[in-house]
Amino acid sequence: MCLFRPVWKAYSSSSYSPIFSTRMMNCMLLSVLFSFVYLLASLSISMLQSKDNINSYFSSSQDQPQSLTEIDHIVFGIGSSLNSWPARRDYVKLWWDTQRMRGCVFVDQPLSALENNTDSHLLPPICVSEDTSRFRYTCAGGDRRAIRIARCVLETVRMFNTSAHEVRWYVFGDDDTIFIPKNLARTLSKYDDRSWYYIGAASEIYESNRVFGNDMAFGGGGIALSSSLANVLAKNFDSCIERYPYLYGGDSRIHACVLELGVGLSHEPGFHQFDLNGNALGILTSHSTRPLVSLHHMSHLDPLFPNSTTFSAVQHLFSAVELDPLRILQLSVCYDRRYSWTISVSWGYTVQIESRHMFVRDVLRTQQTFRPWQNFGGLASVYTFNTREFNPDPCKRPVTFFMEYVSSHPGDGTIKSVYKQAYENCTYDPTSSPRKIEEIRVFSTRLDPHIRQLKAPRRQCCDILHNSTKGKVMEIAIRECKEDEFIYMQP
Repeated sequence: MCLFRPVWKAYSSSSYSPIFSTRMMNCMLLSVLFSFVYLLASLSISMLQSKDNINSYFSSSQDQPQSLTEIDHIVFGIGSSLNSWPARRDYVKLWWDTQRMRGCVFVDQPLSALENNTDSHLLPPICVSEDTSRFRYTCAGGDRRAIRIARCVLETVRMFNTSAHEVRWYVFGDDDTIFIPKNLARTLSKYDDRSWYYIGAASEIYESNRVFGNDMAFGGGGIALSSSLANVLAKNFDSCIERYPYLYGGDSRIHACVLELGVGLSHEPGFHQFDLNGNALGILTSHSTRPLVSLHHMSHLDPLFPNSTTFSAVQHLFSAVELDPLRILQLSVCYDRRYSWTISVSWGYTVQIESRHMFVRDVLRTQQTFRPWQNFGGLASVYTFNTREFNPDPCKRPVTFFMEYVSSHPGDGTIKSVYKQAYENCTYDPTSSPRKIEEIRVFSTRLDPHIRQLKAPRRQCCDILHNSTKGKVMEIAIRECKEDEFIYMQP
């Protein structure tokens, strides 16, 4: 920088030195230039710091990768009653793990000492719901117990939001909702609980969705709320449900209040409301590639396996769930070219053989083995998925083999599931009919997909082994499809 000593001498215009004037101008220009450079440098540093602050503000801890959600991270709120709990407690006992799970079963009145002590160590704690008589309920033909069930959200969050152990998700269901805990946790791992998520599935019946909401998580199939959303929802939940006295169910109230917070449904097809009656075989054997998360209304459906009670059939299904939960009901399709058979394996449940060629897209259409929950007139059998006819003649249906047992080889981890034919009194050609097969053995390995695979699932392939269709036993191996492999009958 140029420094000047002041000169206190008057100069006339004629005596003013041009050399001094030039030097002074140069110094002034240099001073301005240096000041400008300094200013630019200061502004650049300030802008970089400001940008860092902005990035720091918007990139919170949510940018940090999170570990997989485990069962320990989930809190359950189960809606029940004094009258229904004794008949449904065994369903909850099937999936509840007292060592790892947290939650509560909400009833309207205290249970008797005997009822509360029987097997209580295998079940969630019993909680008596708060009084809801102050809330209005104006839905004609409805049941005001829906208010109490809806408030399970509020009461559960109050109970656990100060828990010392991390809570990522709150999951709500009925006392006859049967969860597959491993699959629930893995499904929720796709989502960041630090963001607001409302997860579940609608009904299978078009008319139910039209009346109650196509974008609503039906409570019987299960409702999952991220902890961040649940904590905010609980703060003003009572004042919110006061605005909706005309709604029918508890799930409708939860839905309405979530919508007021600006959050929509994240649909997961593994949650099942099952607003159906009769035989669930069709819908179970066309399950999506997403993991099975829940079952519901089992007491309104035929037993899942022949010669079983409803409960023992669900128990039997869980014997497969325990060995490979993420594979349960996952469908693989393969073909026998010699006989033009189409074989579909719904793992842990059935193997079906069609004595004709069917494209995969046709196999995946749901066999209409069931009836709708209620009679909706002309819309009674309008479903939210594609269906195909289930032939009234048992001898013209696909030959069905039901899971007999599942075992795991400790050495190589191979899982063998064995399926036996459901006998039908039919005449058939013993040389070419699939009815000549008595038993099917399916070999697989434990399915354990990464989050990336869960977000973009792909159906697995299967092969018939060792010309096994020549005898009475067929052997099938399930494997990952090759990168460019198409599932169709090879020429």
